[in-house]
Amino acid sequence: MNMHQPVETRADRFNPRTWAVDGQGGGRKRLFIVIAVLLGLAILAGILMSGDGATTGAGEGGKGEDANRPAVTVVVPGTTQVADMVSATGSISARRDMPVGVQGEGGAVTAVLVDAGDYVRAGQVLARIDRSVQAQQVGQLQASLEQARADAALAQAELDRALTLVDRGFISKADIDRRTATRDSANARVRVAVAQLREGQARLGRLDVRAPEAGLVLERNVEPGQVVSAGSPALFRIAMDGAMELRAAVAEQDVARLAVGQAASVQMVGSTTSHVGTVWMVEPVIDPQTRQGMARISLKGNRDLRPGAFASGRIEVGQGARPVLPESAVHGDAGGSYVLTVGNDGTVTRRDVKLGTISSGGVAIVSGLEGNERVVLSAGAFLNPGEKVNPVAQAAAK
Repeated sequence: MNMHQPVETRADRFNPRTWAVDGQGGGRKRLFIVIAVLLGLAILAGILMSGDGATTGAGEGGKGEDANRPAVTVVVPGTTQVADMVSATGSISARRDMPVGVQGEGGAVTAVLVDAGDYVRAGQVLARIDRSVQAQQVGQLQASLEQARADAALAQAELDRALTLVDRGFISKADIDRRTATRDSANARVRVAVAQLREGQARLGRLDVRAPEAGLVLERNVEPGQVVSAGSPALFRIAMDGAMELRAAVAEQDVARLAVGQAASVQMVGSTTSHVGTVWMVEPVIDPQTRQGMARISLKGNRDLRPGAFASGRIEVGQGARPVLPESAVHGDAGGSYVLTVGNDGTVTRRDVKLGTISSGGVAIVSGLEGNERVVLSAGAFLNPGEKVNPVAQAAAK
């Protein structure tokens, strides 16, 4: 060993200059290789990042965008055969409301024989008025009639006797004529007395307040002892035959759809009972103030139907195939009723609709939908037109 040979240190081994030129350029090649590897890794990372971005942007906004959209339940309603109904509101009243008052000169009421709620016959006495004076007058007229009849019988007898004597010459022709005239005058007085008696009896009979027709007594406005006359307000009100009706106010645009004979159902406020009725008149005039027409729906007599009560009616005006939606799918604002639909690209759209029959099965849509649209079922309050959603289909309710 040469003791004078220089010893290589670790620092000399890793000296950049020595490393860069050592081995006839081998260090420089290693440097190039490292740089090339680093550039290759950078390019590979860029390609991977570019590929992820392209994948995200493809396919209707990309899977990442779809994942951020809210999921909403939609229903395709189709069409169902339903009855088209027209809604109306109004008051119950008697179909024929008859006020009953005093026909004659009146007087003090001595008896009231019926009360509100009673059914009465045609001609039945409802109340009696004092008749003491009129009864005496009728008695006087009856006596006058008897007197006139007696005078007429006497005149006829005298004429008959005179006729047997005229051939003998005891009675002249002039006497026969005079006696004939006396007989005829007596008969005329009998007829006058009969007419006067009948008049008196009619006046006496008019002191009984009678029902003009059979029906239900709606009001009693008289008590015994009350003094009444021909100018007094009605003593009773009677619903002819007890028949009632709903005088229903109908929107102007629905009046043209009404016709006599259409079936209807009527329900009073606060009652769960539905009464069957029929449209018997559609009044020809539209109120210029309310822009409403009047339909009169006849109802069978029922003690539950109280005149003056507020009620609602539904008139069946026809049949039609209509989309039927749950009430949760239908919304309303100042612009009217509407639903939200979802297009093929997931965009929410507002559709204005006109509502028809509302029942336990849902709300019939008269116009605005064909039935093949995807309608938002219940999340409409949280969505806005133009918003993107992920629709989740649900079968239509049967």
